[in-house]
Amino acid sequence: MDFGVVLQADPPASAVVSLMRRAEHNGFRYGWTFDSSVLWQEPFVLYSRILEHTERLIVGPMVTNPSTRTPEVTASTFATLNDMYGNRTVCGIGRGDSAMRVAGRPPNTLARLGEAITAIRDLAEGRETDVGGHMLRIPWVKDGRLPVWMGAYGPKALAMTGRLADGFILQLADPFLTEWMIKAVRDAAAEAGRDPDEITICVAAPAYVGDDLAHAREQCRWFGGMVGNHVADLVGRYGEHSGMVPEELTAYIKDRSGYDYAHHGRADNPDTAFVPDAIVDRFCLLGPAEAHIDKLRRLRDLGVDQFALYAMHDAKEATIDSYGERIIPALDG
Repeated sequence: MDFGVVLQADPPASAVVSLMRRAEHNGFRYGWTFDSSVLWQEPFVLYSRILEHTERLIVGPMVTNPSTRTPEVTASTFATLNDMYGNRTVCGIGRGDSAMRVAGRPPNTLARLGEAITAIRDLAEGRETDVGGHMLRIPWVKDGRLPVWMGAYGPKALAMTGRLADGFILQLADPFLTEWMIKAVRDAAAEAGRDPDEITICVAAPAYVGDDLAHAREQCRWFGGMVGNHVADLVGRYGEHSGMVPEELTAYIKDRSGYDYAHHGRADNPDTAFVPDAIVDRFCLLGPAEAHIDKLRRLRDLGVDQFALYAMHDAKEATIDSYGERIIPALDG
């Protein structure tokens, strides 16, 4: 099982680079950041610095989208990083939540997202591809490699992940929902004539190591609010009791009243009071190291290839170190 760390690109950039170096030292293989141009600093500038100051870490956004940068710009940026540092990038991509809504635009359609997945990967790997009806190729790309992993929750997005993406990013760590969504992705891959086992499965969620469960919950409750944005979109599209989306995912947002992106991904987010303790416990990894190991083993048995921990709380360094000292070694191999 691989491990990643997910950070916000808050200033100073040097602190993000330092945490990424710490993560690599502790056995993490992936370094992810949020990508929302107004809320945080530009991640691709940071990636260049992170790659320069690490040896093996693979970096990428969790997640970018097809509109804040056009596909050819995104592909060229990844290809440049790969040319400079070796093929050490991965493109996490989705419809765009905070990046688009903060800018006053709705998230991208799935159709646009699907076209972008193919175009970004083809261009970054040196192939000619259709971008908006115009054939393009980046002529200087040599031996480029860019896996594209898609973030998804709903049935249509899960099916597209199975058809098109190299990996699946699921932003929650509930075993029941993980099993349900992995099956949906793999079924779609098989129907498209792909080998379902070739799709990398990445679960991403906050992790907080310690015995004070009440404090850990308060530090990670923001995550239920963030996921709730996507869930609200699903309920609006499919209905609360449609059977298209498990009620284990949708029921908890019934008391959700709104969301201010100024507090997005923050431990002190005031818009997450509606998130019950049970959801925090289901979606996150909390408690002593043994509890993390037990849950991660369950996720690994379901087919999860990587756990990417969100470190947006008051114990970033301690959590990264605890994973390196006790948890990653227990899941090694």
